[in-house]
Amino acid sequence: MNMLEKAFEKSKTLEKNKSTITEPEKTQNNDLSITETVEPKKAKLKNHQDIVKFDWDFLKSNGFIMVDDSHSRIAEEYRAIKRPLVTNAIGSRKSDIKNSNLILITSSVPGEGKTFTSINLAFSIAAEMDKKVLLIDADVAKPSIAKVLGIESKVGLIDFLETDTLQLSDIILQTEIPGLRIITAGKSHKFSTELLASDKMIALSKELSERYSDRIVIFDTPPLLATTQAEVLASQMGQVILVVAAEKTPQSYVLESTKKLQNCSDIVLGVLNKAQRTLNASYYGYGHY
Repeated sequence: MNMLEKAFEKSKTLEKNKSTITEPEKTQNNDLSITETVEPKKAKLKNHQDIVKFDWDFLKSNGFIMVDDSHSRIAEEYRAIKRPLVTNAIGSRKSDIKNSNLILITSSVPGEGKTFTSINLAFSIAAEMDKKVLLIDADVAKPSIAKVLGIESKVGLIDFLETDTLQLSDIILQTEIPGLRIITAGKSHKFSTELLASDKMIALSKELSERYSDRIVIFDTPPLLATTQAEVLASQMGQVILVVAAEKTPQSYVLESTKKLQNCSDIVLGVLNKAQRTLNASYYGYGHY
């Protein structure tokens, strides 16, 4: 039994006991940046079989998608964003794209909203009845997913790559959202780039793509112009999303980032973040680079 089979087999016994998620109040998202200075409350885990619960108050105050809020503006925006990605990953175009279900999300520089996009995209896809998502924090230099969601985990991706004593099931966290699991970044490591480029990481990506091709895997990675880690991982992905902050990111940065990605993946898409809503344009811009 391979490492992924063990992980998902281990989590099957938890499916029947998943907590019911209470629908939070609907909210409008006025700014797609995380501006709240108060850190979310932490939900400590006794072991990796515990079901992770999120800090919905913090998420709501920062404009994230709320569970069971299917009619909000932000929910509609991510429906438009996810549809071509899902079609590429497990739909009609799946056979045309290598590692089609592996989606890397990055930006040119910090502060453009890549983690916001990663989490909301995972929430939106997991909301579908027949979709399963694994969200991986691969921004090992400056991990954010655990902090934003209000969770803690002692081990994560880097710990798994560094040692042979951990099984994949030891780092996968099951969440209160059916169909959504998370792998945190893990500990800081001075050779994190080398670990992300290692044979073990390549083998993990291959397993996720080939043996569990019906599951969508989202990697939140560092900015392209800040480190080399995103570029290293992009070569293992089937689809790449470049998040661009509207009226903030210089065009030269975007062009430099796309140049780095042009030989890394078959599909490179763009999400325009923090754009002002007008009568003739959607709040989110979605397009191809």
